[in-house]
Amino acid sequence: MKFKLDTAELFVPDGLPAEEALARTTHMAIGAHQDDLEIMAYGGILECFQRPDKWFTGVVVTNGSGSPRDDVYKDYTDDEMRVVRCKEQKKASVLGEYAAQVLLDYASGAVKSPKNKDPIEDIAALLKAARPGIVYTHNLADKHDTHVAVTIKTIEAVRSLPAGLRPKKLYGCEVWRDLDWMIDEDKVVFDCSGHENLQASLLGLFDSQIAGGKRYDLATLGRRKAHATYHASHGVDVATGLTFGMDLTPLTSLPSSDIAGFVQEHIDRFAEEVQQRLAKLIAAK
Repeated sequence: MKFKLDTAELFVPDGLPAEEALARTTHMAIGAHQDDLEIMAYGGILECFQRPDKWFTGVVVTNGSGSPRDDVYKDYTDDEMRVVRCKEQKKASVLGEYAAQVLLDYASGAVKSPKNKDPIEDIAALLKAARPGIVYTHNLADKHDTHVAVTIKTIEAVRSLPAGLRPKKLYGCEVWRDLDWMIDEDKVVFDCSGHENLQASLLGLFDSQIAGGKRYDLATLGRRKAHATYHASHGVDVATGLTFGMDLTPLTSLPSSDIAGFVQEHIDRFAEEVQQRLAKLIAAK
């Protein structure tokens, strides 16, 4: 494929031609940084793992060069960090047996710019080539600007496609803000119980982040286990790990719908649930 940036790369772990590798995709995750996919879309990775009829393709939009660094990486330049992080992401794609791993290599500022349409066109081209039925990206209530920018670019890319080429489902997933706050009826629940060794290995591959001072591996596994226990207050645990998603599909099936208003509706439903519970339990004076 031809991308907007000459430095962009499409890596196929099992060596198939790029067109053939993308065409087998059933699940695709589009994340901002290297390791975001393994944090937010493990449900999709797991669903495709060792399945000849289901294939996961990962897309990382930015180059990750501006990440914090410490330990053996503390003196690395941004260019050196970019190389390390791309290498780690490729390793993850091999371990997780992805159909393909795409590294679009944009600077974070380019993705956050509303005027820059290049990432939208790249993502749209990938969606056309791969035709995934399910796409995962960041949730719109995430507190990282670049994450939210990637989600907006992804929504715009899907909207640009003819209706017949759009994925059946688009989910916004958890990284820099989890979705436990949403009312249960709004949550999309992904069971991440299987292959705990694979989960730990995928997260542990990103040594530049872990040794660099952020224990994303422990935090992510801990959050999944916490969700599994705290999701239901009146029942025994039915999973050892859960992640939550926000269903963004309505924003693609109705392209004129308001993105900010869509998120506000989720916040309003949460606020209403809290107020209703308080009103029921506070004695009238």
